[in-house]
Parts: sequence; structure tokens; C-alpha cells
Amino acid sequence: MTTAPAASRAYVGIGANLGDARAAVQQAMDALAALPGTREAARSSLWRSAPVEASGPDFINAVVALDTTLAPLELLAQMQRIESGAGRERPYRNAPRTLDLDLLLHGDARLDTPALVLPHPRMFQRAFVLRPLAEIAPEQVSASQLAAVAGQRIERL
Repeated sequence: MTTAPAASRAYVGIGANLGDARAAVQQAMDALAALPGTREAARSSLWRSAPVEASGPDFINAVVALDTTLAPLELLAQMQRIESGAGRERPYRNAPRTLDLDLLLHGDARLDTPALVLPHPRMFQRAFVLRPLAEIAPEQVSASQLAAVAGQRIERL
């Protein structure tokens, strides 16, 4: 008798600042929840934030918690498929985008590969990650981490 792989709690940061960004973020949350071996555990409110180290219009951001049997690199591949389906292009680093999906955490996984670093290396520097993450998983974000990004412009929608 084979047993199904155990599910891990993964957190995905979602952002968009081109086209109908609000709809793109909502559609991405739905697409992530529909992945094989995956169910949505929680989704944050939508947040509006200024671009960080980038130009262009404000971003619409959110974080979703997933319980998934997909391994980190499998989940990343599915996320990149969703981005491509939303018209994501990567002309240069931090370019404006129709959709950006970042795997922030995947259970207790610690990875440092060319394709994926876990936990996400810049998540604790970004209010647009920490504020929505703290909303759905307050145990993942400390008060000092939130204080460190308090100067970044962000508002819950």
C-alpha cells in the first residue's frame, strides 16, 4: 500500500502592476488553489504598494497559504506556468509585470539553488510580503521584522 506524500504549508507572494492587476492577483490565487495535490489554506487581503527597486505603477499584492504535496521545485514550475499564462515577460530585473509569483516558504525547506532559494532571500525586506503574510500567518512574522519595513508605502484595500 502506497501512501500519499505529506502536504507542506507553502506561502506564495503575489504581485502585479500592469493591466488589470487586481484581477490578475485574484486569478492567480484561484489558479494556485487549483494545482494538483494542493488546497488553499488562507489568502490575505489585497494590498497596494509602491514599487521597490523598480519603476511603474503601484502593485497589487497578496499572499496565499497553500497545503501542497508538490515539492518546492515542482511548485515553482507550476507557478512559472501560471505567470506565463498571465503574459509575464522578464525583459529586465524588477520590470513592471502582469503577474509575479514568489515562493516565500515551503514547510521547513531550506534550499539554495540557481532556480530557487528558500526561504525567499528578500522577503523580510519587503512590506508588500510581510504585511499580507502577517495577516494570514502572524507566527511567520515578528514585530521587529514588521518595524523594519514600516517606512515602505503600503495600504490594505
